[in-house]
Amino acid sequence: MKVIQFTVPVADEGAVVIQEDILPYFYNYLHRHKEAQVTLIIKGEGTLIAGNYTQPFKAGDIYVIGANQPHMFKGDARYFENLQEKNIHAIHIFFDHEHALQGLFSLKEMDTVRKFLQLTANSLQLPAEYAEKTAADILRIARLSGAERLLAFVSMLVYFSKQVKDWRSLSTGFSRHSYSESEGLRMNDIYQYTLEHYAENISLGQIAGVAHLTTYAFCKYFKKHTRKTYLEFLNEIRINVACKNIINGDFDSIAAVAYATGYNNPITFNRVFRKVTGMSPSAYARQYRFAEELK
Repeated sequence: MKVIQFTVPVADEGAVVIQEDILPYFYNYLHRHKEAQVTLIIKGEGTLIAGNYTQPFKAGDIYVIGANQPHMFKGDARYFENLQEKNIHAIHIFFDHEHALQGLFSLKEMDTVRKFLQLTANSLQLPAEYAEKTAADILRIARLSGAERLLAFVSMLVYFSKQVKDWRSLSTGFSRHSYSESEGLRMNDIYQYTLEHYAENISLGQIAGVAHLTTYAFCKYFKKHTRKTYLEFLNEIRINVACKNIINGDFDSIAAVAYATGYNNPITFNRVFRKVTGMSPSAYARQYRFAEELK
């Protein structure tokens, strides 16, 4: 299977295709497909890469990934330790609104839905307050077929377009969908190496070697494709992991989180954490504990 161009398994399901994954790990390659998708994470956590955007994902999250948006749900490394265990569970709804469903969404009655779908080009995350209802809707749609599935799915899109406020955009202001296949393979190698070795001291020479480029050429290549430096990307990955460790309570001290995510100096870790999240690690931990107490 090509790394970048993924073919959605249609199985004669019609215009709205359901794929339910109950597997040891998520499909861990940077890929894209002509269909947009709605994804419900039922079980599992890791790092989501959508275009040049990265963030942690966890059970309960719901995303709308835009058509042809390169993306990857990279599960935690522990999922690869026991391939007999079903570590992840997700439901994906694939739909081709630019071709197969274009006629439906071009109707006057679909104006709000069509405008919403235009916003999904760089992918969105559903706000948490709408997740419980939407998760129930996705589970129901997955059990339906034929016209009932299509109508229920369109009803969910109407809800998305009219009722849901404050969608979280997974965009950094720069979109590049036009990866060639060779570029996709190279970017996938860069992402995979970073996600597997983020806790190590990755030099520019090392990562340039992974991409089969000189250090100078790699820096230009990565900046061109992501509009960020490799160090900025590496820091985002490390801080994403740090956030998950803090949320899970998987740490003895802030310094321990720093060392576990590749920082040799807690002062540097604090500075980078604040730059990425807008708050200090200790403030982040306090905020999460307070949020938990309110539940």
